[in-house]
Amino acid sequence: MSNIPTCIIGSSHITAPVATGGHDPDKYAEVGSFTKVITGTILEQLAREGVLTVDDPVERWLDIPSGSGITLRHLAEHTSGLPRVPPGTTNINPYKRFSDDRLRVLLTAGLDRLTTAPAGEREEYSNFGYAVLGAALTAASSQEYSDLVATHVLSPLGLPPEAMTAHPPEHRRSLASGWFGRSVKPWDMTGAILPAGGLWATPRTVARVLTGLVLDRTLGEPSLSWQRTGPLPLMWHNGGTRRSTIFAGAVPDGRWIVVHRLHGSVEETDRAGLGHLRAATAG
Repeated sequence: MSNIPTCIIGSSHITAPVATGGHDPDKYAEVGSFTKVITGTILEQLAREGVLTVDDPVERWLDIPSGSGITLRHLAEHTSGLPRVPPGTTNINPYKRFSDDRLRVLLTAGLDRLTTAPAGEREEYSNFGYAVLGAALTAASSQEYSDLVATHVLSPLGLPPEAMTAHPPEHRRSLASGWFGRSVKPWDMTGAILPAGGLWATPRTVARVLTGLVLDRTLGEPSLSWQRTGPLPLMWHNGGTRRSTIFAGAVPDGRWIVVHRLHGSVEETDRAGLGHLRAATAG
């Protein structure tokens, strides 16, 4: 594990990230499900602007049969009853065929045919749900997802539009190495799954997003997408793709941490992040 490319940046490492194993903190990395924090923040911002409400039924914005009982809040809080992944995903490159057209087909057939529980009954983590949420946000705003990210999250945090993107320059991507030192091809995450896990960013950018949204509260109360643990609470989110994992978390006393690793499991990266957070000092 010691030679896994790793970047650690936090309240105890403000002057310079700690990078080992050849990790470059200024290259774009897949942030996986940390993308959901961005999508949830867009939802909150559009609600503040009066474009929509978080309790809108999903069929208000998408062409689907009514009666599912699913709201935008359910999608954001993982209580929609939708399964973790869309039907038809595979193990090798799970979201390659999950295009916008494929999502429209599933929506037209009706979400109630795909739910495993009534909306609001229980929490079940759902990438599929966030794909639906992203589609609803773009429909409600008449904007592309990338434009929503830039306008409603990056710009208010003082970040340029390209700071988080689904299409980083190839020469600036952090990729894990496989056999014979060849770069491991990342999953295809630019289709309908993008709002659930398709963004790339440098660890420095993730750090700015974390501190801006959770500690500085530049955009108000943190969104429904953040995971909340304990009485403080710890606000955090993680992400994992084929060979990229990330943990980002902060507590109200000012301690925060971002850990990104190439290779390794999400669970290992979570443990590393929590360990560094416990040992961190406030900024």
